[in-house]
This record gives sequence, structure tokens and C-alpha cells, in this order.
Amino acid sequence: MPDVTEPRRFPPPWTAREMEECFVIEDANGQPLAYLYFDDEASRQNGTKRLTRDEAWRIAVNFARLPSLLSRR
Repeated sequence: MPDVTEPRRFPPPWTAREMEECFVIEDANGQPLAYLYFDDEASRQNGTKRLTRDEAWRIAVNFARLPSLLSRR
């Protein structure tokens, strides 16, 4: 069993991949880090409270850029 006190590593680059109803942000090993769900059908969007596809894409791209932004510090 891995030592839980050891920090986990999520190697860059991180990528945003589009699926049917979400974007998946993955590290270089293919480990999913986040899912951003979207729904562009207005009649369902109010009930599901999901982001539009464009909103989810903008968040996913910026999330995937985090390793490069943090390495500049």
C-alpha cells in the first residue's frame, strides 16, 4: 500500500480531451484529474445547471495550463 503522506505527482503536460458531454483533463500518464460537464440544449441546461460547451472548454483549457503557469513562479 502506498504511503499516504507522500505527495502524489501528476506529470505535465496536462491535456483537455472532449467526450460526448464533458471535457476530461488528464495528466501525461492519462490519469483523469477533472471532468467538466456541459449541455448546450437550453431546455435541459436550466434543469441540470451544467455549463455551456464553450464555458466548459474555456475552464478545461485553463485548468490544463496550470502546470506551466505554476512552473513560472
